[in-house]
Amino acid sequence: MSDMDQLIREDARLIILKALRDQTDERLNSSLLLEIIETFGGIRKTREWLHGELDWLAEMGAIKLNTAGSVKIATLTEKGAHHLERRIIIEGIKRPSRPGA
Repeated sequence: MSDMDQLIREDARLIILKALRDQTDERLNSSLLLEIIETFGGIRKTREWLHGELDWLAEMGAIKLNTAGSVKIATLTEKGAHHLERRIIIEGIKRPSRPGA
């Protein structure tokens, strides 16, 4: 994996966690997440690529996943929220900016 590919993955993972945090129920489906990572990160990838990233985030404990047909539904976990709050670092996810920075 190239350095640029790794940076794109880490950035997309952070965008996913932030998007989940912004929802009232902290959940989104993979179709909406694809649009979000393209809009906010300029990252154009396939649904299969995104599903791989969601699987990785679930393995790291940052999200929980449910499947509904061909769509995956991601829910932010406490561990994922702690990463966003800079209480912990999950290697492989871009570190969020400091508040107000």
